[in-house]
Amino acid sequence: MKKFLFLLSALVWTSISIAQMDPTYGQGGTLKLNEDGSHYLKFTLTNQVWARYNESNPGTTVEGKPKSETFDIGIRRSRIQMYGAINSRSFIYVQLGMNNFNHLSDRKVGLFFHDAIAEYSVVKNKLSIGGGLTNWVGLSRLSNASIVTFMPMDSPIFPFATIDATDQFNRKLSLYAKGKLGKLDYRLALTDPMNIEKSSLYDPAKTISTNSQFATGAANKQFQGYLMWQFLDQESNLTPYTVGSYLGSKKVFNVGAGYIFQHDALWRRTANSDTVHTDMTLLGADVFLDMPLRKEAGDAITAYASVYSNNYGSGYLRNNGIMNPATGTVAGQASFNGPGNAFPLFGTGTVYYTQIGYLLGKGWTKPEKLRIQPYFCYMLGDYDRLNKPMQMTNAGINFFLNNHNTKITLDWQQRPVYLNAVTGPLPFSGRKNCVTLQFQVAI
Repeated sequence: MKKFLFLLSALVWTSISIAQMDPTYGQGGTLKLNEDGSHYLKFTLTNQVWARYNESNPGTTVEGKPKSETFDIGIRRSRIQMYGAINSRSFIYVQLGMNNFNHLSDRKVGLFFHDAIAEYSVVKNKLSIGGGLTNWVGLSRLSNASIVTFMPMDSPIFPFATIDATDQFNRKLSLYAKGKLGKLDYRLALTDPMNIEKSSLYDPAKTISTNSQFATGAANKQFQGYLMWQFLDQESNLTPYTVGSYLGSKKVFNVGAGYIFQHDALWRRTANSDTVHTDMTLLGADVFLDMPLRKEAGDAITAYASVYSNNYGSGYLRNNGIMNPATGTVAGQASFNGPGNAFPLFGTGTVYYTQIGYLLGKGWTKPEKLRIQPYFCYMLGDYDRLNKPMQMTNAGINFFLNNHNTKITLDWQQRPVYLNAVTGPLPFSGRKNCVTLQFQVAI
C-alpha cells in the first residue's frame, strides 16, 4: 500500500507539472483523399495504463502463494483506430488493440480486431446499412460507450451483456442499420452469435446444472437495438461509440431504450434431469444529461441513470474480474467470487445503475488548462441467486491535462463478496476495496 501511495503522489504531481508545460495534443492524423477533405482516412491511438492496489477475495493465490492483497501495473487498453470515407456513401471502420495486459498475461499474443465494418449510406443521415465485426449493439448507451471519453475511469462492464461468451469483447458479427429521423437516433442489428465452445469461458468438463448457462452447439440469431430521443444538441453517430462526458462543450439530454433477444440461447437441467432451453431477453432504459452550468465559470454536470431487466434464464450468475491480478484460490477457503477482484456482475434479475460527475470551473486550478472532475457511480444488481442485492460503488476524480486526450484518473471501488452455497441463495459475506490510478493518452 505504501508503494501505491508513493506512486500516486508522484503521478499527481507529475500531472500538475505536465499541465504547466501546456503541451499541444493532436486529434489523430487525417489523410485527405480529395481536395475538400470529404473523402479521407483517419488514424487514432489510445493507451490506458493502470497502477492498482486490490484487497483480494478470500483464499486468493498468485502463482500458488496466498495473497490477501496485490499491487500490479498493467495496460488496460491499447487501441489503434482507422476509418474513413472513400466516397460520399461508403465508410470503413477498423479498430485493433489489446486489453488487460499485466504480469500474468500470455506474451506476444494480445493484438486482435475489435471492429471491422463496411457501411453504405442509403439515405444521407437517415439510413446507413453495414456489416462485419461491430459494436453497433443494443441494450443501452453504456453498451456502446467510448473508451476515451468515459466519465468514470472504466465501464461498469455489465452492459456488455454477453461479453466474451458469444461475442469478441462485446463486438458481434452483425448486419446493422442506423441513422437519425429528426431527433430520434436508432440502431438495429441482426447478430450471428459466436460459438460458446470457442470462448475462454467454456469449460468442457463442466456439466449442465440447474443454473442456466449458454448452450453449446448451433445458436439462433440474435436481435438487438437501441433507440434514443435527443432533445437538445444532436450527437454524432459516425461510429457506434457514445460519449461519456462532453466536458461542457455540448448541451445533451437523451432518453433511450434498448433490447437484446435470442431464442433458446441458454440451457439448464430440471429436477427431473431434463434439459430445458431458455430465451435470453434483456431490456434496458436510460437517461443521459451533459450540460454546462455557467458559461463564464466553465463548470459542467454529467449524469446518467438506467434500469435493466435481464433474463438469462433461471439461476444465471457470472463473475467478472477486470485484468484479474490473481491465478487461483486455496481449496476450502474460496468464496463464490473466485480469486482476485472478481464478483457477481451479470445475472438474471433487475439492475439499477447511475453515475454523476461535476466538472469544476476554470478558477479552481492554475493553470486553467488543468481541469478537475470528481464523480460517483452506484450499481445495484437484484439477482435471483443472491440473498442480498449486489451493490458496487465507484468514486473518483479525473485530472484533465488536455481534455480526454491526456488525463489521469484516481478511482476507488468497493465490491461485494458472496459465499458458496449448496442450496438456496448465495449468502453475502462482506466487501473488498480496490484503488486504481489510470494514465490515458489518446491522439
